[in-house]
Amino acid sequence: MARKRRKAKTRAEPQSKTMSYLCSPDAYDTLCVSGYTSLAHNPEIVTCVDRIAKLISSMTIQLMRNTERGDVRERNELSKKIDVYPNDNMTRSTFIHWIVKTMLLDGNGNSIVLPRYGYNQGKYYLANLTPIPPELVSFTPDGFFDYSVYIEGREYDPNDVLHFISNPDSFYPWMGDGYRVALKDVADNLKQSLATEKGFMSSKWKPSIIVKVDALTEEFASKEGRAKLLDEYVNTNEVGEPWLIPAEQFDVQEIRPLSLADLALSDLVQLDKKTVASILGVPPFILGVGDFHKEEWNNFINATIMPIARGIEQELTKKLLTSPDLYFRFNPRSLYNYSITEMVTAGAEMVDRMAMRRNEWRDWVGLPPDPDMDELLALENYIPQDRLGDQKKLNGGGETE
Repeated sequence: MARKRRKAKTRAEPQSKTMSYLCSPDAYDTLCVSGYTSLAHNPEIVTCVDRIAKLISSMTIQLMRNTERGDVRERNELSKKIDVYPNDNMTRSTFIHWIVKTMLLDGNGNSIVLPRYGYNQGKYYLANLTPIPPELVSFTPDGFFDYSVYIEGREYDPNDVLHFISNPDSFYPWMGDGYRVALKDVADNLKQSLATEKGFMSSKWKPSIIVKVDALTEEFASKEGRAKLLDEYVNTNEVGEPWLIPAEQFDVQEIRPLSLADLALSDLVQLDKKTVASILGVPPFILGVGDFHKEEWNNFINATIMPIARGIEQELTKKLLTSPDLYFRFNPRSLYNYSITEMVTAGAEMVDRMAMRRNEWRDWVGLPPDPDMDELLALENYIPQDRLGDQKKLNGGGETE
């Protein structure tokens, strides 16, 4: 008799536990926001980046030259090209705004501009600065310390393009890392808050009053009957007209529906806005949180605007200039929050000490130059150190021979 073969035991498949919820499509759309949240589509992030880009693009770009007696401003065709029309189809304001916005949003910390040169009378000149969309740019590392830039599949040396970066990567310091990772969660929270608020405000389950009726009454058995009684007893022709209802069948009660304050949504949104402002380095009052403070604004210019501007300055100087005593510089004076009284007081102090001409002082407060105010004025007791002993009051001044 043949032995009965035993079936080989197989390891049981692990049971996966799942959980499901039953809700209406409207409730799902309100509570669950799916899909990728782009930083460029978040109103709070776009507001911060747009303010940074506008401030940087509003500054004049000056071509400076180092001299033995200090730095002086150069005015030539190159300085005009960079400061007025760096691109044939764009002004300096639009051009710099694109660089900063691309660098902080779509470029994920990188912005590429391709210089194009012309040749005339045996000399090369800067003809155009062409901004390259980030979708057409890729970077290929060459070891740890070098890389190549590809624009539409064509390879370029890094020295042949303008590569503006923000937040350098920890592994490849020549490439920007941006703020996408840091802002991802807070951007998702803000999108969810907006969707929740929108769904809550558009929900129909928020009646201002509830009318309690006798369910056993035949008139309330159908929808048409309820509508008929509501029209007979509740609907009025004039605002404020009293209701006349049967006491045995109706009981009117006031209710307070769930509000956004009950959800603490406003507090969470303000916290997320403060987080966005902190990551991007802007004052919270730009996003409507808190009040304006002059000191906070000036610190924002020094700590956020100028470091980004310095990076742009240095890249322009490194790639476009060959003379060792020339460099580009943004002029940030117009960005600081000054009162007219402070500007007049500071100008008066400098004019009194012959550190400024009165026409330069007038330019500070936005007035045109006056031909009678080019002279340097000084008080009587402001004299050189080596002539302190020549003062008349020390030598019997006032006596006549």
